[in-house]
Amino acid sequence: MSTLDERIQKALDHIRPYLQADGGDVQVVRMGEGGILELRWEGTCRTCPLSQMTLRAGVERVLMKECPEIKRVEAVSA
Repeated sequence: MSTLDERIQKALDHIRPYLQADGGDVQVVRMGEGGILELRWEGTCRTCPLSQMTLRAGVERVLMKECPEIKRVEAVSA
């Protein structure tokens, strides 16, 4: 079985083409306590007014489906 980090990266690899098409990306910062995955927006995603909606409706949904250990995804600044 794949490690959690490998499954997270695999899930993000499915999402990245959509983010990169608009000049953005996302990087894992850390897996925090209580199943909270912290991500950092990159490129145009950092200033996009729809990034919070993208986080909840897209990124978080895919990550939680592939990695049930994740209970919530949060965007953090550098």
